[in-house]
Amino acid sequence: MVITMNNEFKNHIIQALDMNVRSDGRKLDEFREISVTTDVSKTAEGSAIVKVGDTVVIAGVKLDIGAPFPDRPDEGAIMVNVELLPLSNPDFEPGPPSIEAIELARVVDRGIRESRAIDVKKLAIKKGEKCWLAQIDICTINDAGSLLDASALATIAALKNTRFPAYENEEIDYKNKTDKTLELEKIPVSVTVFKIGKNYLVDPLKEEEKNYDARLTVALTEDNTLCALQKGGELPLTTDDISRMIDIASEKAAEIRKYI
Repeated sequence: MVITMNNEFKNHIIQALDMNVRSDGRKLDEFREISVTTDVSKTAEGSAIVKVGDTVVIAGVKLDIGAPFPDRPDEGAIMVNVELLPLSNPDFEPGPPSIEAIELARVVDRGIRESRAIDVKKLAIKKGEKCWLAQIDICTINDAGSLLDASALATIAALKNTRFPAYENEEIDYKNKTDKTLELEKIPVSVTVFKIGKNYLVDPLKEEEKNYDARLTVALTEDNTLCALQKGGELPLTTDDISRMIDIASEKAAEIRKYI
């Protein structure tokens, strides 16, 4: 009975999408209202809250000093962690990171790394001994769909907001921020395009997100350079699907970029 009802609901969604109709009145390629607020945490070196419709995500950047990786002695490091808070979605559970949290962290991380948004060599302090470590923490406040894109946007906004703490005599003074910013070489924007039936859409509501066939997260830089792709969903994508989804992502990325 549950499977039958789910299939009927999905067919209803597909029929509506075939007529370019969504339950909230948007077009298939239209995002909900987006807002970005930076510097929301005084204890983080950089922070941002992003709202996409009713979806709310906060990202914070913490800078620390540690030893570089042995195979990259002249580079700093970036780490992305995601916490899917149960208060944001009853399906999320406390405890170790879920598969969803791990994937979200990897997708955000890949967009930053592959775009070379941060020159990690500039995070080196003393070759082979000390470097800056940038830890990015993402927390979901309310999950009403489109967490991937909201998290990626919050991360870039938080990184752009980041200022280094004072560092003297080999000690960090977190109470005093300097005017030195975390320089971004590129500003990647990620857009996830979903396929339901024969339709492509962005920024899904929860009922759409639960019934998609495949999705493709596309990260692009300011000059529209494709820097990362992440495919999700059970059904395969054809080359035509991928080409169309990248085109849609490219168009929407240009719109989203104005919020950063």
